[in-house]
Amino acid sequence: MTVTAGPDQVPPALSAAGARGARRLVHARGRAQAGCFLAEGPQAVREALGCQDNVVRLIVAADALRHEAVAPLVEAARRDGVPVGIADAVRMADLTDTVHAQGVVAVCRQRCVDLEDVGPIRLAVVAAQVRDPGNLGTIIRAADAFGADAVVLTPGCVEPWNPKAVRASVGSVFHVPLVVGVPLDEAAGRLRGRGVRVLAAEARGERLDEWARAGRLAAPAAWVVGNEAWGLPEAERALCDAALSVPMWGRAESLNVAAALAVCLYATALAQHEAPGQDPGCRAGVP
Repeated sequence: MTVTAGPDQVPPALSAAGARGARRLVHARGRAQAGCFLAEGPQAVREALGCQDNVVRLIVAADALRHEAVAPLVEAARRDGVPVGIADAVRMADLTDTVHAQGVVAVCRQRCVDLEDVGPIRLAVVAAQVRDPGNLGTIIRAADAFGADAVVLTPGCVEPWNPKAVRASVGSVFHVPLVVGVPLDEAAGRLRGRGVRVLAAEARGERLDEWARAGRLAAPAAWVVGNEAWGLPEAERALCDAALSVPMWGRAESLNVAAALAVCLYATALAQHEAPGQDPGCRAGVP
């Protein structure tokens, strides 16, 4: 479906300088130098525009300008004083890595915080050397879904601004405070100093369901997940207060790191919200 618009509403063409600046953000080095990244697609752009002073520029494909999912984003950008530029198919293809471009890209500021600047922490995630951007994006999405107060990324993690990570987060990269580049030993110490128990999601750990039945998951907790290939080395596992595993009754050998974390976060959030004096309110989630 398209939305009609008058000629005076059509944004100007993206300038050559604007195109060059956006194109740099396709690569990690360019993102690091500019302190910006690209968010592609209507949902990610909508979430980005919902964060004050977050979007630097909106870039729209000429043939998507009046699409029902894109036109409201253009109007929202205009209301916020965000520059909007129209790009041809060639320039849009240069900015996206999906097979089917979604017609809209936002240039966004990278937002990360210091762990001490995060308010009270009831639930948190520490990603220790997670290298796959799809996994990291899904981890951030799960953290957002279950109400985590922060996601901490240790050195060696893929950057959360990687296009695949941003896409896999489905907008959650704009919702959860991100703490980047903190070594695991430092993160564990600082979290523990704030009364947060540090738990490793680890296949050799105690059973998560037994902890849940014993009422041991209601306390403030930070879940640590390790690298996809080698998990948490023994020295890093020793930095945690306990290691818990997700029990499985089917024939799958294991769970992907993001899927295992989602189960751990759900169990912890459920226990915390069912604790006396806590708000049990939640909403249904769908794929």
